[in-house]
Amino acid sequence: MNITMKAKTALSEISAHLINGIVPFWLTRGVDSRYGGFLTCFDENGNPSEDTDKYIVTQTRMIWGFSALIKMYPQRQDLLEIAKQGVDFLIKYFWDKDKGGWFWKTRCDGTLIDDGKVVYGQTFAIYALSEYYSAIKDTVALEYAEKTFDLLQIYCTDTERGGYFENLEKDWRVSAPGFCAGDRKSLDIHMHMMEALTLLAECTKKDIHMRKLNEVTELILNKMVNKDKGCGLNQFDLSFNSVPAINIRRTWNAEREASEVIDTPLDTTSYGHNVELSWLLNRAGEVMGKPYDFYNTITEKLVNHSLRYGFDHELGGVYRDGPHDGYAIVHDKEWWQNAEVLVGYLDSYERLKDEKYFDAFYKTWIFDQTYMIDKKLGEWHQLVNCDGKVLVSDLGNPWKAFYHTGRSMMECMTRLKKMIDSSNTITE
Repeated sequence: MNITMKAKTALSEISAHLINGIVPFWLTRGVDSRYGGFLTCFDENGNPSEDTDKYIVTQTRMIWGFSALIKMYPQRQDLLEIAKQGVDFLIKYFWDKDKGGWFWKTRCDGTLIDDGKVVYGQTFAIYALSEYYSAIKDTVALEYAEKTFDLLQIYCTDTERGGYFENLEKDWRVSAPGFCAGDRKSLDIHMHMMEALTLLAECTKKDIHMRKLNEVTELILNKMVNKDKGCGLNQFDLSFNSVPAINIRRTWNAEREASEVIDTPLDTTSYGHNVELSWLLNRAGEVMGKPYDFYNTITEKLVNHSLRYGFDHELGGVYRDGPHDGYAIVHDKEWWQNAEVLVGYLDSYERLKDEKYFDAFYKTWIFDQTYMIDKKLGEWHQLVNCDGKVLVSDLGNPWKAFYHTGRSMMECMTRLKKMIDSSNTITE
């Protein structure tokens, strides 16, 4: 098949997977009809697990997901009602009515468990509430998104060295060093800050939001990316000196189940994270009004690094981690990375017109369909090995909800439709 035929095939398959798989999985299981908000922990059979605690990360990601679906299917009243109850639960139980900002974790009924103020969680609140506003123009949601932004500037901005303190306590004191990571900064949290500010700036068009978006984007490129190697660095001290990564409280890396672990002192990079960064950079550039090719040089390097060192050219998909200069050393394949690279490879093909990027997209999509996706239940397994054997079969966990898989399918649909329409126009 030529690229246009493959694009049409992929569009059909991805659309069906979204509408008949991912959406009904979360519609029928994810809404907490008793307490409000969302349930996210499900085993390989789609049954609820014993873990019913609610993290701000996945509560906000579910709000974002249903809000994005409203924009795609505005006639679906049920989607609006689900998103609204999620916002109501979030504001009622996660918002700190005394000092402002969002708590980290509650029990299923909203009882507070962890009152930490993690910037990662604050950014996803901005992201979700901005998307909800974009979908239905709810001014209360936008008000909370803007209040969150203001609090980040007051309490979390490192005015001496730049960027943001990432781990703070209820009263906005910076957390202790070490495992609590008050002495560290990371590409991960600053990248998601950029992601959130992209959507907030798009909604408000305010100069302050645009300026802060540009500021964090430039900081990422100048301090957090190895431009020579073409990969993101991982963790830093407060002055942005790269330091070996450690497990940090309230992070996916510290809580994930994993088969392979890195037992060497190498400072590694995540191939999926780098490709995700590439398309999020381009999206930020669009909102800031940058020229279409403004970030092409660095995004091409980020994507090429993944193809050179982290891509499985035989079966498709990206491995989990590897050194900055050299081949992967952790060969497991995680759901979120193998969802995000679909978008990044398509984005690169659209911008750079090199067929190797579409080939990487298509081969990864085949791998995902064959090994990652539970065809009966419609969601993705958390982790498989390099050959596709399921290692962690859970379909949902405190960190895994609609966001990566659902967003990937929606973003890919948009790009594939554009490709096909452009091809039809040229043919005509």
